[in-house]
Amino acid sequence: MCTLVHMGYALLGAAIAAEVAATTAMKYSEGFSKLWPSLLTLLGYVVAFVLLAQTLKTVSVGTAYAIWAGAGTAAVAAIGMLFLGEGLNAAKLTGIVLIIVGVVVLNLGGAH
Repeated sequence: MCTLVHMGYALLGAAIAAEVAATTAMKYSEGFSKLWPSLLTLLGYVVAFVLLAQTLKTVSVGTAYAIWAGAGTAAVAAIGMLFLGEGLNAAKLTGIVLIIVGVVVLNLGGAH
C-alpha cells in the first residue's frame, strides 16, 4: 500500500524527470529561437513545478528541494556528457559526487 509520503516521493521523481526534460529541451531551443523545443521547455517546467508543489504537501521543503536540485543537476550533467558531447573530467565527477553526498547527508538528518 502506498502511503502519502511514498506518493510524495513518486511525485518528486516525476517532477525531477519533467525538469530534466525541460532543461534538455532548452538546450535544443537554441536560445528560444526554435518553436517546438521552446514549447517543450515551457511545458516541462510548468509540469515540474506543479508536481513539486504537490510533493511539498507530504515531503519537507528542505528534503524535497535537496533531492530536486541534486538529482536534477546530476541527471542534466550526465545527459550533457553522454548525449551532448560535454566532456567528463575529475572536477565534474567530483562535483556530481559531492552533490549526491550532500543530498544523502541532508536526508540522514531526517525531517524535523
